[in-house]
Amino acid sequence: MSNGGPARSSSYFHFTAGLGTGALSASLLQPADLLKTRVQQSGSASLIRTFQEIVNGPNTLKQLWRGTLPSVIRTGVGSALYFSTLNALRQNVARSDILTRTRLLEVPPSSSNHSSSSLPRLSSLANLTTGAVARASVGFIMMPITVIKVRYESSLYTYKSIWGAGTAILKTEGLKGFFSGFGATAIRDAPYAGLYVLFYEESKRRLSKLSTITPLGDKLGLQEGMKSSSSVPINFSSSILAAGLATAITNPFDAVKTRLQLMPGKYGNTVKACSQMVREEGFQSLFQGLGLRMGRKAISAGLAWTLYEELVRRAELKWEAKTENIL
Repeated sequence: MSNGGPARSSSYFHFTAGLGTGALSASLLQPADLLKTRVQQSGSASLIRTFQEIVNGPNTLKQLWRGTLPSVIRTGVGSALYFSTLNALRQNVARSDILTRTRLLEVPPSSSNHSSSSLPRLSSLANLTTGAVARASVGFIMMPITVIKVRYESSLYTYKSIWGAGTAILKTEGLKGFFSGFGATAIRDAPYAGLYVLFYEESKRRLSKLSTITPLGDKLGLQEGMKSSSSVPINFSSSILAAGLATAITNPFDAVKTRLQLMPGKYGNTVKACSQMVREEGFQSLFQGLGLRMGRKAISAGLAWTLYEELVRRAELKWEAKTENIL
């Protein structure tokens, strides 16, 4: 599979693995997501002040995990769709002779045994493109629950249930209310996902190659192929690094997206929101919540992608064992 061969694990498995890892990371990291939304909704709020307000209020734990259900639905289902879509795109790219001839698919034969992943290895351009396309497509599908999630986390709305939130949005804003901020979301998510996959795969390649030429790599037997005990830290480190870099680059669009989803009447569209934020609050308003988002994204990606890769790796081993028994 890593070299562009036939797909071994089904799309159903990738969907299930993405669903589980996404839901787990969302539920664990909900407080960070909520704090980021609260900080971004107002240009004057600081992280410490926002946190103190929540802690000093009633039902601290309940307030910190406010919006967990829509967040778990959004991230869980979104991750399931994203991983299965990304896998399908990468498999099709890996099997395409046209892409191989145009060097969009590039598999170094000398490093085939030193990969920490059983997923297809593509060129930088192919990694960037497949990641962006998969994320943008899934982002559009998940946009309604994304809007509900952000408003749940905000202190500007007092929704009691997902159904109540959906009904209120439909009644006051119509169907377009469920897609508030989609432009900024797409501009944020597509580059983020593309850059993430690009940085992630490049980091894995370099760390895997480095581990094979170190004494530690020899002790782990990496010349025989990457083992689970060594692939996990490589994948985890690569996902944290990739998430941090991609988050820093795309944070301005996240800040704009939050304002549009919370106050669509005030900001109107992406361009107007961006210019108004800079004019009224300064350029730094585009980087509000960067620390929280970077930390959350890094931990979330580390958990989700490492677990996902390990589940896929184990599925590949079972597939190979069954094939050998049949033969």
